[in-house]
Amino acid sequence: MTPRVAPPWLVLIVAVSAMSWAGPLIRLSQAPSLAIAAWRLLFSLAFMALVLAARRGAGAAPRLAAAEWILAVAAGALLAAHFWSWIASLDFTTVSSSVVLVSTQPIFVAAFSTVFLAERPQRKQWLGIGLAVAGAAWIGWGDFAVSGRALAGDLLAITAAILVAGYYVIGRRLRQRLDLWTYIAIVYGVAAVLLAVAAAAHPRVALTGYATADWLIFVALAAGPMMLGHTGVNFALRYLRAYLVNLTLLGEAVGATLIAWVLPAIAEAPPVQTLAGGALILAGIAVAAR
Repeated sequence: MTPRVAPPWLVLIVAVSAMSWAGPLIRLSQAPSLAIAAWRLLFSLAFMALVLAARRGAGAAPRLAAAEWILAVAAGALLAAHFWSWIASLDFTTVSSSVVLVSTQPIFVAAFSTVFLAERPQRKQWLGIGLAVAGAAWIGWGDFAVSGRALAGDLLAITAAILVAGYYVIGRRLRQRLDLWTYIAIVYGVAAVLLAVAAAAHPRVALTGYATADWLIFVALAAGPMMLGHTGVNFALRYLRAYLVNLTLLGEAVGATLIAWVLPAIAEAPPVQTLAGGALILAGIAVAAR
């Protein structure tokens, strides 16, 4: 098993910081959402191959029971569907709205954890989650007032939150026994294959022929938000309950909004309603963390 080499909360801070770049980077790409998702995972596998080669001889990976294989493959499928729906949402709504709404995943993780893991949040944690829901609803209502297209993007982002909640709950269960790299090799591998097949089968999506800038974005998404971000979160899932880990991920909304605001290539100033909803979500984090 992988030894505990760093404090989980410190790893989460680094992970959330890395994941905050995903939304702005995707906004800068001209590639279709399905191609972005596929190459993000495929390049992640390339990085992982380097890690596994460096760790050769570190110890045999544990054998997986049939049920564990099924869960690991399901986690990969959920991750693939999450990436597609979330990246697609960025074609319809703003970076800030999309990232904030997809960050409502702790709501669903808390519910799934209670049912499937018997890990029930405390009353104050439910209060914090409730505040976060109110903030997300506030943002969504503002986009509904803007256009139905923005609302469609909001619904895609919320769907992505539900899908990734299942992914994290499965991760919390399997990471109790599985080595980090064994687990994510299976999950990222399944997700990469599914997204690559879906992109290849789509009549309006190509896997090649993109500009150099797009390829650099694909690599950056794999190196930062994926390898540092998602992998850091999966590391923490072994030591912290899934809903606590996901509460910290709400900080991604703040980071992505600020990056999209100050990055000259995007310069997407969030509306007052988004800022107010984001502040309410941060209040929910504070209440739940206490």
